Amino acid sequence: MAITIFSIMIVLLLLGFPMMIPLIVGSFVGFYSLFGGFGQLETMVQQILAGIRPASLIAVPMFIFAADIMTRGESAGRLIDLVMSFVGHIKGGLAVSTAAACTMFGAVSGSTQATVVAIGGPLRPRMQKAGYKDSFILALIVNSSDIAFLIPPSIGMIIYGVVSNTSISELFIAGVGPGLLILLLFSIYSYIYAVRNNVPTEPKTSWRHRLVAVRNALWPLGFPLIIIGGIYGGIFSPTEAAAACVLYALVLEVVIFRTLDLKGVYNTAKSTGLITAVVFILVGAGAAFSYVISFAQIPQQVLGAIGIDEMGQIGVLFVISIAFFIGCMFVDPIVVILVFVPIFAPVVETLGIDPVLVGTLVVLQVAIGSATPPFGCDIFTAIAVFKRPYIEVIRGTPPFIAILLSVSVALIFFPQIALFLRDLAFAK
Repeated sequence: MAITIFSIMIVLLLLGFPMMIPLIVGSFVGFYSLFGGFGQLETMVQQILAGIRPASLIAVPMFIFAADIMTRGESAGRLIDLVMSFVGHIKGGLAVSTAAACTMFGAVSGSTQATVVAIGGPLRPRMQKAGYKDSFILALIVNSSDIAFLIPPSIGMIIYGVVSNTSISELFIAGVGPGLLILLLFSIYSYIYAVRNNVPTEPKTSWRHRLVAVRNALWPLGFPLIIIGGIYGGIFSPTEAAAACVLYALVLEVVIFRTLDLKGVYNTAKSTGLITAVVFILVGAGAAFSYVISFAQIPQQVLGAIGIDEMGQIGVLFVISIAFFIGCMFVDPIVVILVFVPIFAPVVETLGIDPVLVGTLVVLQVAIGSATPPFGCDIFTAIAVFKRPYIEVIRGTPPFIAILLSVSVALIFFPQIALFLRDLAFAK
């Protein structure tokens, strides 16, 4: 049955159907095979509804809405000016500023695609004018935007937390360490690239202009304060923090910056509604599909075939990393999380591996796979936004992928990179 289901799904994907169709069809085929017809079809409907029922999922459209408001407003530009004023003058400073701006906007939006649009749009022309090769620029923007998957509020963390029943608050704080480590390594590589290619530096900004940049960025910097300070200060739950971010974004862009009018807010809400509908259809279909593969004991068959029961914790973490990395090279990250997490959940629980560590590693692999050829979703976002050919977008990615994979290995052998802040914030 497993071979039949996955074969049908692969054929549908190759025929060009969106991912929700193979998931739903795979679930139908699974229910038909398991129950000898569609007599238990109401169970499938129940599983779909159960998949989108968790209250934690309310945070997803909220963070998408807040990110969309900020992308259309001034918040991204002010964050860019802040970073540029302090590091723009060092060797490779413009590239470092781009990576840092992606990280900061990721800490505001939680969306990789929003980060590509918001940061890549204004900074790519500046980097081209400064003498950076476009292949390096595109690779830097695409891969730096994936730090948004790790830095709270990460939508990937929310989906993983719901599927695996893991604390979203703990997942959020655990993603900070790996995210900052990736930023540091990207900055070092950017410096080396600038030195080797003799890229000229930007003029040094005066302290007066730096103070102005800090003052202008104070409002956008309120977002991480709401998210991180609110959650870990015990003021908000992650879902409440998402709602607070939407309200703050509206006040910021409509009342204070006045970059959006009521029509702009309506168009933004409509765009968010379309994206949310797709996400929730995927989540519901993924829940039904997970029920099918769990009921048919497909996870046990797959893991038994590769001998995972004989591996230790490190071996299992490597297998999980490879599976999610390869999966996200071909399929939407949310789908990979929905399908693969139930497969590995039993062995993770049996071996007593910290689910927060697994979640951080999974989301990191999702981030890497999203920027990796052949079908990483952020690659196609960059193609659409920058109107550049596929080959040019992926040409400069290998060094960044190597850095990200090295962080994955480091996380497996040194889990405190992720768990130190979690243990500190949730000390018992």
